[in-house]
Amino acid sequence: MGAAHEWPEEGISRIPFWVYSDPEIYQREQERIFCGPNWSYVGLEAEVPNPGDYVRTFIGDKPVIVVRNNDGAINVMENRCAHRGVQLCQKHLGNATEFMCPYHQWTYKLDGELIGVPMRRGIRKQGGMPDDFDPKNHGLAKLQVATRNGVIYASFSKDVKPFEEDVGASMLALHDRVFDGRKLKVLGYQRQLIPSNWKLMMENIKDPYHASLLHVFLVSFGLFRIDQPSKVQMDPTGRHGALINWRGEQKKTEDNADMKSLDVNLKLQGTTMLQPEREFPEYTVVMLTLWPNLIVQQQSNTLAMRQMITKGPNAFELAWTYFGYEDDSPEMTQRRLRQANLMGPSGFVSIDDSEVMAGSQQGIAPYPNSIGVLEMGGREWADQPHTVTESVIRGFWAGYRKAMDL
Repeated sequence: MGAAHEWPEEGISRIPFWVYSDPEIYQREQERIFCGPNWSYVGLEAEVPNPGDYVRTFIGDKPVIVVRNNDGAINVMENRCAHRGVQLCQKHLGNATEFMCPYHQWTYKLDGELIGVPMRRGIRKQGGMPDDFDPKNHGLAKLQVATRNGVIYASFSKDVKPFEEDVGASMLALHDRVFDGRKLKVLGYQRQLIPSNWKLMMENIKDPYHASLLHVFLVSFGLFRIDQPSKVQMDPTGRHGALINWRGEQKKTEDNADMKSLDVNLKLQGTTMLQPEREFPEYTVVMLTLWPNLIVQQQSNTLAMRQMITKGPNAFELAWTYFGYEDDSPEMTQRRLRQANLMGPSGFVSIDDSEVMAGSQQGIAPYPNSIGVLEMGGREWADQPHTVTESVIRGFWAGYRKAMDL
């Protein structure tokens, strides 16, 4: 990195705006983070229950295929033909006995082995591949795969640490409270394209400061408010983090008097939205961010994976997968689906985030030499027994700087 990419001397309490919009930084992220020694979320085992079931997804901006092999194993492979690079899978979900390229019909087994090359021996002793062409050397590139209680992660790097070691004990405990070994059931999908840098999404979910100021719905109905019992936690690298909260009441106190978004007169016509069942006894809300591309959302009874898919420095796709458990009662499934209206592109809460992230990018991009301030709760990063802090965001930037060598 040149002088134009020097980090401010104040460290992680100052964020240079070029980091959100510079094309050179974006390419470095693809190499060092998304193709680096990290575990990226790619899907749920419940999405591929049978042999041949596949999901087309992305790590960073690179397309990959998640497929269950005939022996039951999960494979993750690059979604590009080894011949000329054409994407093999165009659909989000499907079932296949093999993968065939639409361009020249090179054909692959579910484990990526090349098994068919049309006209390999030529026609009438003319043309064809060289005699020493070996299909074994031209299969689909395979990624490292880790599964944990029904969740599938993949990595381009052979040097990645075991998933459990990479995530760390405290974050693994929060992961496993939702993914506790029960079989999962997919309830639906939503996808949205947000015109902002992907790191603004990571910051947003690591930022309890805004939650009590921006989100009228959360604040007014007591679903997540900064004056409630809460805390933040991180792994030792700062890359993974969590915001944790216990639900409170819809009322004004001296602790929330300056929360302009709190409307004690706000009412719902459909009150069933706010009739959750106490499912996880210790916490009402846990927003877990796992580096580099996943948010695990537990908001009352709604459960969702939010996967970030980068689309250049100025946009990303947010792919939502809503889920429950196979042994859920019909009433619980209905409750999860109702509460899912809080989230997604037009959710009562998440619609606010989409708008402010777009506004952030619009304000940041024209001023690459300006600097943002991150000093709420101090200038360093550590776990805190409250959420009046930007500590988890600073932790993210500490991990990011190390990964990017900035």
